[in-house]
Amino acid sequence: MMNKQEAIKLVEQMGEYERFVDEPVSKKSVLDIISQIDEPQKVVVPKFVAEWIEYCKSNKLTLLGAFDPVSEHGIGLADTFTEVWKGIDWAKRNQETFARAWLDGYEVEKEKLYTARLKLLSFKKYSYINKNKDKKTLFFSDSDDLTDVYQTHFTQAELEGLGVWDNPAFEIEEVEE
Repeated sequence: MMNKQEAIKLVEQMGEYERFVDEPVSKKSVLDIISQIDEPQKVVVPKFVAEWIEYCKSNKLTLLGAFDPVSEHGIGLADTFTEVWKGIDWAKRNQETFARAWLDGYEVEKEKLYTARLKLLSFKKYSYINKNKDKKTLFFSDSDDLTDVYQTHFTQAELEGLGVWDNPAFEIEEVEE
């Protein structure tokens, strides 16, 4: 079975007119018909849900098993995936979206990124939290030191883990894309 885009590519490879049982058919008329086919749009899911779907599929779980991995459907794999209960809870609250993601594919929701600036430092430019990716050490520097070595933009979860998300000593700003 092929999807709409694969069908369009095959038809585009045809000559302008092809003969089918002595009747000429134009490529344009075939493409017009195919373009009218309704194709489901991919749903958008959080990263942890995408990881849960991939984990379940790679471990041969069914869609039903993904909702209940400790039953006979899930073969008891719940303990081997770190965010299993978070994924199951999301799936149960968003059943239709989860099922469509499982069946039709999905796009991963882009997480918002933030900078965190320590308000107490007098040099505003060099008061942003940075992280050395290799050594995992934190330091204060410019917010635009985006390199392969330093991380300057963080997710909310990362900033919560560092204890700065709700800390009044820090100014949190969302990064514009």
